[in-house]
Amino acid sequence: MKKRNTLKKFFAIAAAAALSLSLCACNGGTITSSDGPTVTVGGGEASMPVSDPEGTAGKYKVAIIKLTDHPSLDEIAEAVEKQLDKLAADNNVVIEYTTTSGQGDETTLKQLADQAIADEVDVIIPVATAAAKISALAAEETKTPVVFAAVSYPDEESVALTGIDYVTGTSDALNTRFIIDMMLAQNPDVKKVGLLYSLSEDNSIRPIAEAKAYLTEKGIAFSEQTANSNDEVIAAAAALAAEKVDAVFTPTDNKIAVAELAIYQSLIDAGIPHYTGADSFVRNGAFATCGVNYTELGGRTADLAYEAITKGMDGLEDYYLMDGGIITVNTETAAALNADYSMFKDMGTLVEVQTTED
Repeated sequence: MKKRNTLKKFFAIAAAAALSLSLCACNGGTITSSDGPTVTVGGGEASMPVSDPEGTAGKYKVAIIKLTDHPSLDEIAEAVEKQLDKLAADNNVVIEYTTTSGQGDETTLKQLADQAIADEVDVIIPVATAAAKISALAAEETKTPVVFAAVSYPDEESVALTGIDYVTGTSDALNTRFIIDMMLAQNPDVKKVGLLYSLSEDNSIRPIAEAKAYLTEKGIAFSEQTANSNDEVIAAAAALAAEKVDAVFTPTDNKIAVAELAIYQSLIDAGIPHYTGADSFVRNGAFATCGVNYTELGGRTADLAYEAITKGMDGLEDYYLMDGGIITVNTETAAALNADYSMFKDMGTLVEVQTTED
């Protein structure tokens, strides 16, 4: 592996006054750890070993830091936890882990990353791009391994998570052209596509540029609407509906994902299928996606983290691209749109889901 450069500080953290924000753990304050007696931690319960079981070969501490709470990131974190438990059992070691959420706030994410460094964890596993950037910066001095999960474009200039000797992880990069091909296969008469995304999401930069280029190549018009809060997402979706676009595309954008439950019905009412970058959108009412299996991604990330803390970072790549090809369709949304999706069966592995309120 090439020698990696020190992380550049591309972004500023919010004002110091905001540091008084309380740290937010997932599941209402619950901090989860490996097997053992139950104790109360931070307002929730945590299971953690009091001492090493007899005969164990080692004991490791892991900090899992989610950008925010929504189904895809929750699925990834849960898969990481499950695989860490399996690795502990298979290798006769103790792996203590905490899972926390920054609630989408950079200051809170910095507090969580700084606390992980202060706790002298063996590895930080940040979930999603902003969490990874902040964790990598926090670990710059100590060189604590940072093994990120679901950073779509780690080599993007605005992300800059490649070429760093203590950073690796998994990428869920989107095949934007394929999703647009799905859109056109389902409705060859598409004339105008709405692009719904957040300007603050690094994950959206490249796929939106790719979508614009591919739509232009196909001679299809597009209209952009951007948003950074739930209310703005609702207004943006309404604006696209008013324009009577034939379909809407959103990449793996966390801002839009969090708001999907608030907009899916209005898009259905307008007869507009919403194509997205992750199955969490689809489970929350969007029409269809094609992407990676986030349970597999979480497991792979945990494997990389264990390798980093037991064998070191030498030999690990800058990042590992997960295989996609899984098409997910919301059958309730399809029925409400009267949309035939049978053609998707010939395009990839088809998974059918229904809307879940989570």
